[in-house]
Amino acid sequence: LRDNRIELVRASWHELSISVSDVSLSDEGQYTCSLFTMPVKTSKAFLTVLGVPEKPQITGFSSPVMEGERMQLTCKTSGSKPAADIRWFKNDKEVKDVKYLKEEDANRKTFTVSSTLDFLADRSDDGAVVSCRVDHESLNSTPQIAMQVLEIHYTPLVKIISSNSWPEEGQSIILTCESKGKPVPEPVLWTKDGGELPDPERMVVNGRVLSISFLNKTDNGTYRCEAKNPIGRNSTEYVLIVHDVFNTLLPTTVIPSLTTATVTTTVALTTSTTTSATPISTRDPNALAGQTGPDHALIGGVVAVVVFVTLCSIILLGRYLARHKGTYLTNEAKGAEDAPDADTAIINAEGSQVNAEEKKEYFI
Repeated sequence: LRDNRIELVRASWHELSISVSDVSLSDEGQYTCSLFTMPVKTSKAFLTVLGVPEKPQITGFSSPVMEGERMQLTCKTSGSKPAADIRWFKNDKEVKDVKYLKEEDANRKTFTVSSTLDFLADRSDDGAVVSCRVDHESLNSTPQIAMQVLEIHYTPLVKIISSNSWPEEGQSIILTCESKGKPVPEPVLWTKDGGELPDPERMVVNGRVLSISFLNKTDNGTYRCEAKNPIGRNSTEYVLIVHDVFNTLLPTTVIPSLTTATVTTTVALTTSTTTSATPISTRDPNALAGQTGPDHALIGGVVAVVVFVTLCSIILLGRYLARHKGTYLTNEAKGAEDAPDADTAIINAEGSQVNAEEKKEYFI
């Protein structure tokens, strides 16, 4: 070996040691140690030299990128032997869907490796950190990393926030227009029902805030907030409905037409010794409220008693008339019909009966 980078470290009858500085790929190969004896004894070893990959670089990014555009970022490293491994990360989260390419260098010993990350730019990617990490066995578990911070421009995102969810007459309301975009949106524009604000004295705009004092029904309508930046413009609407204070304080309860009400009346009776309040009358629960009338139960009872007594009287009278057949005179009393006085009647009576009496006959 004749090379200035190779030095003899130790030489003896039992050991021969050399050192190689500034190792290059050309140093790779088979090394032979010979002991000149009879016969000559040799020992061989193959030296493998690893190609350390160069620091990776990310290309394909031009700032800024508009939202919706397609981005293709390429990470490339050369001089690795064997070929290095490349991995992509976005905010420390690995991205799997990438393209990988390996090419052999001109010396036919090392490789150039590249990987491409392809995606659509979104506003959520603004400020995200995209990193390309190269892993190789020559790096002793310390990967090489290249990073790129994304800058995405997008149209404003607009939202209206109300300070009062149930505005009433006489109250105040504050509408805040939140707009977020890149570049930062210009001052917002407030309109009502497609035109300018009708009452500037009560409707005051301060930056992105619209304040309306002493609300009334004329303030009802659609309020629009519009924001714009060099990329574009966007707007949102808020429908304001001012509620009546009376309807809020005195809510009306609607009773269905078929609803019935039960009313109970209590009368207090007072005596000379004690005072008590006793319910003496309870309305029919099926009767409508407000109706008054006699106690139908009492009247029904009286009528029933009268009918019962009448029926009993008719039965007794019929039975009496059925048993009575008629009235006739006995033979002893027949002489009294033509007699002018009592003595003559006695003489004329048949059978000489002195005390003739009227006889009656009954069916038993």
